Amino acid sequence: MEKRAIAINEEILQHFLREVRLESPSPVDPVIVSHLPEPWELVGTGNYAGVFGHPDYPDLVVKVYAPGRPGIEQEKKVYEKLGESRYFPVCYQAGEHFLVLKRVRGISLFDCVRYGIPIPPQVIEDVEAALAEARAKGLHPHDVHGKNVLMYQGRGYLIDVSDYLKPHEDTKWRDLRKAYYRIYLPYLKDRGWKIPLWVLDGVRKGYRVYKKWKRLFSS
Repeated sequence: MEKRAIAINEEILQHFLREVRLESPSPVDPVIVSHLPEPWELVGTGNYAGVFGHPDYPDLVVKVYAPGRPGIEQEKKVYEKLGESRYFPVCYQAGEHFLVLKRVRGISLFDCVRYGIPIPPQVIEDVEAALAEARAKGLHPHDVHGKNVLMYQGRGYLIDVSDYLKPHEDTKWRDLRKAYYRIYLPYLKDRGWKIPLWVLDGVRKGYRVYKKWKRLFSS
């Protein structure tokens, strides 16, 4: 992986990696951070890893995989293929179970819906352009959903590319895009309604069950 000038002080980084504690009870639910050394902050969690920031390095984050969770080797390869991109983070450093990435600012589409923040069509168009760019570089965008798409100043950005080497089709983004134009844009976008977290979690789990049953009946 290409070496770059931007980096976190090695002593600070290694102390953090020794101290931070992550648990992943289930591969389909976000990891749990049981210990986080100061002054580090939790930026976000996925099903396999947590993302952390340090106040002295505002443009960087460290992504740490939970013990026993796979995917980091694949994610390294994805970042090598992506290189510099307007839509995706850049990887500056990689270790056995961590990545140092460019910090992508913004609010997730999931939280936009949760807090009633309007999502303009430009964000959706940006995601379409990002996915086309990734495919042109030999990747297969996978697991693109409301928590992995960020909005910043009205533009769209993607994070969490760990599954972009999987060859089979993933319909999450296609279904989300369809819901945006059919439901969100005409009925929700400018109303400022805040959707409770329990409702959004119910939709997320219901969608998972729907896709499981659809696969069963289509096989």
